[in-house]
Amino acid sequence: MKNKKTKDLVLYAMFIAIEMLLVFIPFLGYIPIGPLRATTLHIPVIIAGIILGKKGGSIIGLVFGLSSLFYNTINPTVTSFVFSPFISGNILSAVIAILPRVMIGFVTGFIFEQVIKHKWNKYAGMIVASLAGALTNTILVLGGIYLIFGQSYAQAIGQDFNLLMAYLIGIVTSSGLLEAVVGTVIAVLVCQPLLMFTKKGN
Repeated sequence: MKNKKTKDLVLYAMFIAIEMLLVFIPFLGYIPIGPLRATTLHIPVIIAGIILGKKGGSIIGLVFGLSSLFYNTINPTVTSFVFSPFISGNILSAVIAILPRVMIGFVTGFIFEQVIKHKWNKYAGMIVASLAGALTNTILVLGGIYLIFGQSYAQAIGQDFNLLMAYLIGIVTSSGLLEAVVGTVIAVLVCQPLLMFTKKGN
């Protein structure tokens, strides 16, 4: 038990350190694409969900969410107001920045815990859990933007509000799917040795 706690603490520290590195190394954690930013910060959260479970994944997701709020506050673009209440003056910006990122870890961890519990194929489980976690982030973020800041967001990006839904769906099916696939490939490769290290699912 003590050995497991030590391993978990090491893993928590590692995941948090990776999140911080991705935030502060230019063009690594946040990649500018026009008025938007693609991100790789969801990848450690997905891995944490698989390795540490839904609780651990949620905690690393919280780190991602808080870093997103912080980064968009100190390094804003025209759309950063949706992630920073300090820019928008609306506390719901913090909800969009944080809640979807926590849910990445929760959803990924929950699905993989079911895979282990029911002794389903571990590798197929990692793929499904990783894809679900990544798409949870994309759908919740863009859904939150549309429901809470739709008019303001459309104006910020120079888009007709009536066409905003189609625009956001286009993001989901292009960069959102790309983030999900890249995140899944990396997560599966990284998780295999980490699962051996933690002896999870053995």
